[in-house]
Amino acid sequence: MDIPLSTIAVVGLGTMGTGIAEVLARAGREVIGIDVSEAAARQAVASLEASTARAVSRERITEQERRDILARFRTFSDLQAAADAELVIEVVPETYEIKQQVFRELDAVVSPAAILATGTNALSVTRLAAESQHPERVLGLHFFNPAPAMKLVEVVSSVLTAPPAVESVTRLARELGKEPVAVGDRPGFVADGLLFGYLNQAAAMYEANYASREDIDAAMKLGCGLPMGPLALLDLIGIDTARTVLEAMYAASHDRLHAPAPVLGQLTEAGLTGRKAGRGFYTYDAPGGQTVVADALTPAESTGAVAGRAVASVGVAGSGTMASGIAEVFAKAGYSVVLAARSQEKADTAKARIAKSLGRSVAKGRLTEEARDETLARVTASGSLDSFADVDLAVEAVAEDLDIKRQLFQTLDKVCKPGAVLATTTSSLPVVAVARVTSRPEDVVGMHFFNPAPAMKLVEVVRTVLTADDVHATVREVCVKVRKHPVNCGDRAGFIVNALLFPYLNNAIKMVEEHYATLDDIDAAMKLGGGYPMGPFELLDVVGLDVSLAIEKVLHSEFRDPGLAPAPLLEHLVAAGCLGRKTGRGFREYARR
Repeated sequence: MDIPLSTIAVVGLGTMGTGIAEVLARAGREVIGIDVSEAAARQAVASLEASTARAVSRERITEQERRDILARFRTFSDLQAAADAELVIEVVPETYEIKQQVFRELDAVVSPAAILATGTNALSVTRLAAESQHPERVLGLHFFNPAPAMKLVEVVSSVLTAPPAVESVTRLARELGKEPVAVGDRPGFVADGLLFGYLNQAAAMYEANYASREDIDAAMKLGCGLPMGPLALLDLIGIDTARTVLEAMYAASHDRLHAPAPVLGQLTEAGLTGRKAGRGFYTYDAPGGQTVVADALTPAESTGAVAGRAVASVGVAGSGTMASGIAEVFAKAGYSVVLAARSQEKADTAKARIAKSLGRSVAKGRLTEEARDETLARVTASGSLDSFADVDLAVEAVAEDLDIKRQLFQTLDKVCKPGAVLATTTSSLPVVAVARVTSRPEDVVGMHFFNPAPAMKLVEVVRTVLTADDVHATVREVCVKVRKHPVNCGDRAGFIVNALLFPYLNNAIKMVEEHYATLDDIDAAMKLGGGYPMGPFELLDVVGLDVSLAIEKVLHSEFRDPGLAPAPLLEHLVAAGCLGRKTGRGFREYARR
């Protein structure tokens, strides 16, 4: 099987098959495109013509190179055309029946030395290989959409796959300019195995009316730096496809987190399968369209809504990075800020941190020296919460410990004037638990900033069952004034971002525990296949394994789902004091500063 793969057949010329054919043809391979639909074949040729024409206009290839690429791509309607192929990649609809039929027919067509690859992302490669007379030559070759742009290719081996076949396609992937990741045969493999669990939880969150589709998507884009929100991504993938993948994952794992959210089935049965149908979680300008148009669920422009309270001065309690970052945000927006810590020395240190941050902005040309001086002048450092007597909004940013927060809110209740809004920046604790220790729980709200606060645009506005309407409105108005994007959340563990992010991180740890994939392969898969700015283990080490474990425990305690139980490996590392970058060792080791 260790032969050059110069002639390659692609069976199925839908979006993915066409993209794979383009990648191969551009890389100098002779490509045989096969589809029973002549219309699909014509569309594939037209797509390649259009993409290469764009490349010529952008001077990425010459006109002669374009003609050569087009000449290397031929289309047929019969599998017999694959007779001379050294590799066949099937990308037909995601059902065992269709794929098994293709493999049985290919056995009678191709040479015994040819490699057969399935592009499945959900079905068992082993089960498909068992249909072949030569199962040792069958493997998975999972490209990501759009194939020309996405770098990741998962090379999937079954227990029957011969190592030379794996070596040949791995070498091919590298020659195509892709990053191959070797994985074993289980539904979803690495990238989709982690991605679809997260997408499913987002669908369930939406179905429960916990947050709007717009807020869920904005939260994950702005809070995690993802290229798309989960519901928009489900529409792009196809809701029916996502349901199929999840069904396969659940059949293998029996993890409730993989059991497809009922809304996925309801939308699928109604034919509302996403962009391709013109409607899914969102409504589009046409079937196959990309432009979202307003529908009955689109939030209306607020008219006659409850007005918020006037806010001119803000108190920020705390001396850490988050407290100084939040104080900087308010001061930049023109608010008078009191930054209070447990001592004057700590408060002065926190203000000095703001000065240093503003200095970096000046050095980068983002801020003038005059604006820096004006911003810093608005911040008053104080060693006592008594200085909050006249603030209109008090924001707590102390340690993520419920007892500490409760004590602080008891003090704020005594110190702050009537009508002042009291906000907690907790990321996982119940807001109502701190509200109840005050004599005015209706004035208490969650205001969860993300780190670093000056750079991150998202604020989760967390309303308890006791929060007054005008208090909720106040915080939303203030968020807009400080140029942040507010999203509404109910008072439950994790709010939007952490409730979706940390189960994904936990599942990545479980993959390593089960020796399914390495840290490096998982991180590479999520960055290259999902467009994530950081892999899960990079992110865990940055967040801190102790912080991550605490959030996992809160989520598990609230939702009581066995799938949310913290991975034992995470608990072991925390017990060993391996907390991530801050200790020099977490999932990886780091040089001490």
